[in-house]
This record gives sequence, structure tokens and C-alpha cells, in this order.
Amino acid sequence: MKKAKSIMIQGTASSVGKSLVVTALCRIFALDGFKVAPFKSQNMALNSFVTRDGKEMSRAQAVQAFACNIEPSVLMNPILLKPSSNTGSQVIIKGKVYDNMSAQEYQRFKSELRNIVKEAYEELSSQYDIVVIEGAGSPAEINLKDNDLVNMGMAEIADCPVILVGDIDKGGVFASIVGTMVLLEQRERKRVKGVIINKFRGDVEILKPGLVMLEKIIKRPVLGVIPYLNIHIDEEDSATEYLKFSREDGNIDIGIIYLPHISNFTDFEPFYYIDGIKIRYIYNIETFGNPDLVIIPGTKNTIGDLLYLKTSGLYEEIKKYVQSGGTVIGICGGFQMLGKMVLDPYGIESEIKESEGLGLLDIVTVIEREKITTQSEIRLESAPYILKGYEIHMGRTKSIGKNAVPFSRVVKRGEIECNEIDGYISIDHKVWGTYLHGIFDNEDFLKELMSSLYRKKGLKDSIAIKSLKSIKTQQYDELARIVKNSLDMESIYRIMGVR
Repeated sequence: MKKAKSIMIQGTASSVGKSLVVTALCRIFALDGFKVAPFKSQNMALNSFVTRDGKEMSRAQAVQAFACNIEPSVLMNPILLKPSSNTGSQVIIKGKVYDNMSAQEYQRFKSELRNIVKEAYEELSSQYDIVVIEGAGSPAEINLKDNDLVNMGMAEIADCPVILVGDIDKGGVFASIVGTMVLLEQRERKRVKGVIINKFRGDVEILKPGLVMLEKIIKRPVLGVIPYLNIHIDEEDSATEYLKFSREDGNIDIGIIYLPHISNFTDFEPFYYIDGIKIRYIYNIETFGNPDLVIIPGTKNTIGDLLYLKTSGLYEEIKKYVQSGGTVIGICGGFQMLGKMVLDPYGIESEIKESEGLGLLDIVTVIEREKITTQSEIRLESAPYILKGYEIHMGRTKSIGKNAVPFSRVVKRGEIECNEIDGYISIDHKVWGTYLHGIFDNEDFLKELMSSLYRKKGLKDSIAIKSLKSIKTQQYDELARIVKNSLDMESIYRIMGVR
């Protein structure tokens, strides 16, 4: 069986930039003419993606696949953990829900996953010239080394060299790199062929004496220093800078409700590229302000996050906002919150079996055992065009009163045509919700939504919607250009054994 050349990117900690470095290398190798794919054996993230065949994987690996100009596959991320509480996660294996497990239960279960990871990697490796593997957290988490599948354990499965990434922006990068090397076992240290310093601000010449000393201590070369990048490319979780991003100037103020178990917050990325739009996260009553539009995002724990809204005061604040004429949109879990009740009879997402919703729509949601994961097309009841996106939900929602009329219908799931109600809208059209993630990626729909907000404020509509696909292509290329110029790519190719 053919086996690809491979390289693994590990980090001294979480959020040091592993995902971005992997994305950059994927793009560089692809532009250099290689058939390349990303791989991460296990990812813990609430931002997920649905493949063409209806399987769920981490969005970070999907983004890396797009950087390679290939279709995402669950072979690139065979295990996905979606946290539903501080101590438990939904375990997704090869794109399908396996079970909900506590952290301790999963640790005991991990030994059974090694063959699944190995088979996925080997199948992927047989299809490509190069596989770029991403680690998770740090390889020096000595309490988690038993049955490791995602750092040095994965490097052993793939029998590949490792490059270690450190984040200089947080401070202590030299200590973190040296400390990581010290905590590795000798056989693990042998796999580390070099290090990369990431997120550097300033003059590299000032850094060089430290780099020379570092190389002497760890006896490994520094393969490059990557500057701090202002490039918005989807990463794996809310630990990224994504949730801190806001734009404080604009004619239209869009507020996104922060939820502790927020998922698929990349739904709102298209708003960031519209000039004249103020977009921000609403964390509490003090930051609510007077938005023109409030969006309640998806969540992995609808009832748990409803409880958060109630204890934080945002529950009553949202209801008052609608009563005063405000517009609210709910996406997936946020859509479920708009209703009268959310029921979880099987304890799928929460130990709490039911919760009163915001009561803004006459709907009830029941969390079922079977999860819907599919790329879908919906047709709006009020417009002739079709919107494309994807569904990831275990809830089933139905109308129970007059103040919830159909907003949209699913007309296609995967390759199967259907005619099923998707979302509902209030009679006064102030409140609506949908299960369709990626709905704002549809340019015609986004323009009509923004135009309606301009008209409501009595402002002249001057909205220009940019193509998200072309923006992404430009960002991938810019990322590749900067990183390629920052790294010793000749040495990296040599480390992989690629001429």
C-alpha cells in the first residue's frame, strides 16, 4: 500500500497556533504541486462540519482540507469530542455519534480507539503524497500519556517526524519549548526535528541571540519565526481570538448572545466582511446595549445554556428587547430556545429533563436519540430562492400555536429530496429561527436581511456583500505566502524526506 510522506505539528500548549501552521503548510504543499491532506486523530471542539456524505468532523480539519483544495473527509478527523458539560462530551467516531462519556470514562475507552485511528490514517495516507498531522494541547501532558492517540502516540502510529510550535506572544516561549523537550521521553525527543516560534511582534534581529541559545540547549534548529497574523481562518474552539473579535463602528449593530456551550460560531463570519456593520458578542446585561439585531447561536447544551440566560439576566432582557420592537434570530440550539419548552427526556444533552424557553415562538423542541447530520437545502416560504448549508441537531421542533408559522422547508438532505418544515417565524416577523447552519453564507439572503435592517432604521441601503469563497481563497494564499517566507521550507521538505 502506498504511504504518504508526513510531518506532525505539535505545540507547547493549546492555542499556540498549531491549526494555523498546519493550514499554512497544507496550502504551501498544495501550491507546490503535491497532493496533500490534513489529519488530526482526535479533536475536542464545538465547531463542526458536515461532509458531503453526512458525517460530522471538526471544522478545523475541514478548513485545512479546503486549503488543500480537496473535499473534507472524516478520515481526516476520525474522533471528535463535543463537550456538553465541564466533565463530559459527546463522542463521535468516524463521523457518527457513539455515546456520551465523562472524562474518566473516555480515558478508559481510549485504548479501544487506537486501531480506528491507525486505519483512518493509513487509508488517508494511501491516497495522498503528503499528510500534515496536527497534535492537540501539548505532548508534555504527562498525566495523559497513557494511551495517547493525538501527540507522540500518533507520531508513533504514523512513524513521522515532529516540529514543535511555541507561542511567543504569551511570553515564556523559550521556557515552554525547553520544558516540553525535558518532559518528553528520549524516544519521543528523537522525533522532534525542529521548532517554530509563532506570533512574534517586532524585529526578528532582537530575537536572534535567544534563538541561538535555544538551539544550543535543545540541540534542534529553529526552523522559522512566524509573525503575529491578522488572518481570520476558522480554528477549532472558543479558546481562539474569534469570540473576542468585534467591530465597534457601523450603522447597523448586530449582537450575538454568548453561550457557555456555543457551537458553530463561524456561522457569523460573513458579517465581519460587510463594511458599515458593528458586530459584537453580548456577554451580560451590561453589554446588551441597543442592537438592531440579536442572534442566538447554536449550542451543544440547549437546556444548560437556557439556564445560563436565566441566571445572567439575559433571558428577561431578550424578551424585553422583542417587546420593544427588536428582531431576534435563533440558529439551531438558539432556535430551540425561542420556543415555549425544550424537553430532553433521554438526558442526551443535560441531566435536566426540561426547561421553559423564551416563549417568543409557539414551538416545542424534543431532544431525540438520533442525530441529524447532513448538507441541506432549504426554501424560504417568503422567497423563491434556495439556501444551502448544513444541519447538526438532535432536536425535533414543531409548532403548537398561532405565533409560529413556517419560515422555511428542507427540500433536500444530501441527495434525497424532501419537503419538511425547517424553521418558524412569528406572525409579526420579529422573531424567527432555523436549523440551517451557514445560512448567512448565502449572499442573496444576507443582502436582503441587511437591507431590511437598513430600511427599518430609515437609512439608505448601501450594502455590498463580498464573496466568502473568494475572501477565503485570498486568506489561504496570504497565509501561505507569509508562512513560507518565514520558515526554512527546504529544511522542512528534507525532514519529511521529500525532494
